[in-house]
Amino acid sequence: MPASLAIALDIGGTKVEAALVDEHGAVLPSSRHRFPTGRGQSAEELAESVRSAIRGVLAMLSGPDAAFDAGLVRGVGIGAAGPINLGAGRVSPLNLPVWRDYPLRELVADTVHPVLPGIPVTLRMDGLCITLAEHWVGAAQGYDNVMGMIVSTGVGGGLVLGGHTVPGPSGNAGHIGHVEIGGHDDPCHCGGLGCLEAVASGPRTVEWANAQGWSGSTGEELAAAVLAGDPIAVRAVERAGRAVGRAIASAASLVDLDVVAIGGGFSHVSPLLFEHARAAVAERVEFGYVTRVLIVPSGLSGDGPLIGAAALIHRAALVA
Repeated sequence: MPASLAIALDIGGTKVEAALVDEHGAVLPSSRHRFPTGRGQSAEELAESVRSAIRGVLAMLSGPDAAFDAGLVRGVGIGAAGPINLGAGRVSPLNLPVWRDYPLRELVADTVHPVLPGIPVTLRMDGLCITLAEHWVGAAQGYDNVMGMIVSTGVGGGLVLGGHTVPGPSGNAGHIGHVEIGGHDDPCHCGGLGCLEAVASGPRTVEWANAQGWSGSTGEELAAAVLAGDPIAVRAVERAGRAVGRAIASAASLVDLDVVAIGGGFSHVSPLLFEHARAAVAERVEFGYVTRVLIVPSGLSGDGPLIGAAALIHRAALVA
């Protein structure tokens, strides 16, 4: 049996997932509960998906069939797509437009506290959570100046500098998806032009490939086309990879990073994505402190977001 547990909650543009995570960063497989989110849902439907995921976990902690001792639970960690309002516990995920300044921390607390009275509920942006996870048990172990990135439906990120998280006053520091990439004018949902998310996310890369004449419709199909040598698909991944690399170079120039760990569904589209990202960073030939940065795939598979949310509880000493 674990010595302590955290309830981890990950909320993104396509799903919400909750699980129990132990003090070693292991997700307890039988505890995972997933429900859909998405642009087509109302604000209340999104809220009910969150409640349902949490209730699935709580059912394992109470009643005659409880699988785990509720007394082991140290807190609830929430990783949510941004932007967030850290002080107020509210979220405004770009890919969930019906939630604007939504009181997510209150929703989770109201769901959890009837079963686990008074337990702490900690909210941070999902990019910061994934960075904590990589620093704890993932590809960035042993490094204290880390950026984690998610390249998926959107592009997010977070920072650990000097061994501690850097959320910024609003909780949105490290949101690299909305750094603008020179030479691009793709419109972004945030209102900017040429943001990394607008250029290199999975859906936007597929859109660009479609505009060039490619006929597929998903990131998975694009990955297969790259593997088959389709020239448009190959160029699409090059375009996305170079944009990722240019954003990383800018971030490394600003905050002097040791390693960038990249996860998320679209990060698996092809190894070429990483090759082009590294090549773009290598162009900063006069800045050795920039070109030294390591760009590595996530070491956490699909568990990273949940582990990161749990790290808000298990690694609370690092959480600013």
